[in-house]
Amino acid sequence: MSKPSVSTAYISASTNRFNHAADASTSSLVACGSGKLVALWNTQDTDGRGVFQTLPGHEGLVTCVRFVASDAFASTDDKGTLRYWRLFGTEWRTTAIMQAHQQAISVLRAFDKFLLTGSSDSSIKVWEVQRGDVNDEVKQFQTISLQGYYPLSLALALLPSSEAIILAIGGTDRKVHIWTRSDGPFIRSVTLSGHEDWIRALAFRAPSTPNDPLVLASGSQDGTIRLWNVESFIKMQAQSQTHTKDSGDDLSDDLLDAFEASLGDLGADAEEGGRQISLKRHILTVKSSSGTQQYSITFDALLIGHEAGVTSLSWSPSNATLLSTSTDSSLILWAPSSIVSTAYSSSTSSIWINIQRFGDVGGQRLGGFTGGLWANDGTEAMAWGWSGGWRRWRRITSDSLGGTAGEEWEEVGAISGHSGAVKGLGWSPKGEYLVSVGLDQTTRIHGAITSSAPEQSIWHELSRPQVHGYDLMGAAWLGPWTFASVADEKVARVFEAPRNFVEEVRVLGVKDLAQSEGDRPATASVPPLGLSNKAVSDAPSELDSSRPHRRPFEGELASITLWPEIEKVFGHGYESITISASNSLDLLATACRATSPQHAVVRVYTTAGYQPFGAPLEGHSLTVTRIAFSPPDDRYVLTVSRDRTWRLFEKKENGYIPIAADKSHGRIIWDCTWSCEGDLFATASRDKTVKIWKQNSDSARWGAITTMKFEEAATAVAFCSAGADAHERWLAVGLETGEIKIYSNLMSTPDQWTPVLAIDSNLAHVDQINHLAWRATDNPSKKKLASCSEDGTLKVLIVQFEVD
Repeated sequence: MSKPSVSTAYISASTNRFNHAADASTSSLVACGSGKLVALWNTQDTDGRGVFQTLPGHEGLVTCVRFVASDAFASTDDKGTLRYWRLFGTEWRTTAIMQAHQQAISVLRAFDKFLLTGSSDSSIKVWEVQRGDVNDEVKQFQTISLQGYYPLSLALALLPSSEAIILAIGGTDRKVHIWTRSDGPFIRSVTLSGHEDWIRALAFRAPSTPNDPLVLASGSQDGTIRLWNVESFIKMQAQSQTHTKDSGDDLSDDLLDAFEASLGDLGADAEEGGRQISLKRHILTVKSSSGTQQYSITFDALLIGHEAGVTSLSWSPSNATLLSTSTDSSLILWAPSSIVSTAYSSSTSSIWINIQRFGDVGGQRLGGFTGGLWANDGTEAMAWGWSGGWRRWRRITSDSLGGTAGEEWEEVGAISGHSGAVKGLGWSPKGEYLVSVGLDQTTRIHGAITSSAPEQSIWHELSRPQVHGYDLMGAAWLGPWTFASVADEKVARVFEAPRNFVEEVRVLGVKDLAQSEGDRPATASVPPLGLSNKAVSDAPSELDSSRPHRRPFEGELASITLWPEIEKVFGHGYESITISASNSLDLLATACRATSPQHAVVRVYTTAGYQPFGAPLEGHSLTVTRIAFSPPDDRYVLTVSRDRTWRLFEKKENGYIPIAADKSHGRIIWDCTWSCEGDLFATASRDKTVKIWKQNSDSARWGAITTMKFEEAATAVAFCSAGADAHERWLAVGLETGEIKIYSNLMSTPDQWTPVLAIDSNLAHVDQINHLAWRATDNPSKKKLASCSEDGTLKVLIVQFEVD
């Protein structure tokens, strides 16, 4: 028995709901916080592969990620920790860890050799990073106290034609605070007022020519974006002298008065006096090598287009376009229109228009976008939403004149995942795709799409059959096109694939189909205030003929890939907790939360008419945590429970009858599984053991033949066989810490299990593993293992065995 090797086939991970939780490097690598992990996604991957790696390390939720260089980034979490990462070869390593604040860190920015962190302890700390060969040193340079308001956004830049640094701070006091630094610490300079709500986003645009001003964009929850010009004060005076006083200036003043009056009429409350347009010139003075320099900051433009709060702003790499995202589910690209340069306007002023608007129209749908980024040198704009999934748009044609007005953009695929703990998963009967359910109240189906490279298929989310109102706890396949799921409610629901899913898997090569099957409803929809997906026979207009040749994107997954519900299965008195289907797929078993023997029963139903099969299986006194039917013919049903016992039931004509039970585990039994041959079963418990059980040939009693001990609680187990006539089999054990251990065994000696592989948190998970499942493949040496965890990720690992 030689040591197997392991690699990652698929990682499904969502992005955290923080405005600064993701960033893109110059080489278009996106790093985003996903739960306690940092997920890495290469947006330039030609095959469209999604997240390819997750980096463990943080103890709390990752709140901010910022690239410092293409081979270094910093990340922070809600416990106040700052981690600095560097790339060595192909491996990312933490080179510095700092307990930066006592409270959660809400904003992180890198500039030059400085890192700035802002926290909900109402302070901003400035750190100096000194790079070493292997480790880096992060030293505190300065602390800026904010006197009671919280920082939500920071931006830094160099002042025009100067070495001085300008720092803008936005937060919960609705003003932009400007600080400057020439040689010593940062000092407070001026305060820009005007926004009417928290300022969530700030971004500086460096001047492209020496005559241009430095532009600061500020975006607020009041739905507006303000642009401020920072320019040298001497230059301003020189310009104003060249413009002699003529009728043009009066005209522009009249226009401004009319504009202010019209803003006052927008229906704002009379006391508020409408949106304040203050043209006050703020002067700031900075020491420089040649004495002092003065700069003026003036309000330049108000960009109105979002219907709800602005969540992020970023300038494109070429500095021409501003990207903004908002909770109204829209992403807008703004650019100055150069048509208006008449006699009386100075060379810098122009009218800003939104040249592109992406996302969903008129929707606070699902909380809108949390943040957005540019990638691939400004040819792609992307944003992640409240539910943790990304959407991205790619520029396909530019304007012939080099402008931005005639560009065409198209949506392309991105990444998504469960935005909460993933509770259960299951392979379809032949292993073509995988269903997963989680506490984000969705059911998702993932599958491998055949790609251009042979032998290489790329995994993606294919469908989101159920977007529910209750936390989902488990799912089980009842056929190639049918599955049942249980949630925090008393019924189990059965779903059947609609026509658009059958077509999609056929076109994408996920499943071999001769031709489309039978008469199915086209899709499904949820009626308002309802929980059941109703079948829709005529396809909605979004499903046009061009769509099936690609996978659905996040916006479509969230809205038009539901499956119709065909049956509800009642019976339990409390919320369902687990579900299992028999190997022959003609029986379904469910259990619910229970604190008394009368409710701690397993109910078995036939899938032909969803009628009870025999009496409920009694015997447990607390919640049943897992049910397993024995292969190959479902002769036995095994149940394990919080009451620390397992029970075995045997099949008779009219139901299952109890034949054995045991209470040798010391704590809750989380999981149980049968070997593929049906001669053994394993139980995994919080008492840090996994026991293997076998029937004694003489007395017919079931006894433990092996006990495996672990450092941590064992929460999931799964058997895998090498094939029909093989001599070897494997057992995967998932632990509470997120690690996976694989054991090997020869059929001839069922009591000898040897550890062959430990998959640590770099490849596996960082929190309790809820379910493990091997894919039923014909290849005896290359197995796929699916795992899901409390950390919110779902992974498919390829385990390569050396079979003798």
